[in-house]
Amino acid sequence: MFAAYVTVTVVAAVLTGSAAVTYLVGHPYPKAQLDMKRLPHSWAPVLGTLLAAGSSGLLAGFAVPLLGTLAAVGLVLYFVGAFVAHLRVGSRQLVGPAVFLAVSVAALALGLGHRGPW
Repeated sequence: MFAAYVTVTVVAAVLTGSAAVTYLVGHPYPKAQLDMKRLPHSWAPVLGTLLAAGSSGLLAGFAVPLLGTLAAVGLVLYFVGAFVAHLRVGSRQLVGPAVFLAVSVAALALGLGHRGPW
């Protein structure tokens, strides 16, 4: 159980961390995603910061379990919102948010299973 928890948590942190970097450096892909969802470009740094906080929180959860739990919950909520944003505009490009959501849910479930909520 411990190996699965560590592996999935690190994968989730790397995925969300790389997404955070793309938002924070002004890469064209997040801008295109914001345009497609009809959201202002001014949200990119905020969304990138949320992703970075979630990624950092997952890794900090190895030392402070409550931080890991809160970060995983935050990421799950973030990616549920991303999924809803895609559906709101009629987008059928749901694989990306579904993968990120699944990895975040797995990190949360394995974290809770391994150490409990605290």
